[in-house]
Amino acid sequence: MAKHRKAKVKLEHHLLEGLEEYLERLSSMDCVKSIIPGRISRQNGGRGSKGLFLKYRTNSGYKLLYKMGTSVQEVFVVCEDPQAFEKAFKESMTL
Repeated sequence: MAKHRKAKVKLEHHLLEGLEEYLERLSSMDCVKSIIPGRISRQNGGRGSKGLFLKYRTNSGYKLLYKMGTSVQEVFVVCEDPQAFEKAFKESMTL
């Protein structure tokens, strides 16, 4: 699959169903420079929570996890101000 960008989102991998809506919200944040969806894996026994969750801070921003059923996809966010991103994420990602 060829690499290309759609706004701030780098599309190199497939996206789980429903993730695109969250990526649009993330790309509308001023502090976000780039969004890189990562690998998709299976979660053992998980049918619990669904949605996008902060996992941990990285050198360039944050690693997020999108959970849907038994599938999990990594999402990496490159941001200028990690504290501002974390605050904006918590405010805007509550449905």
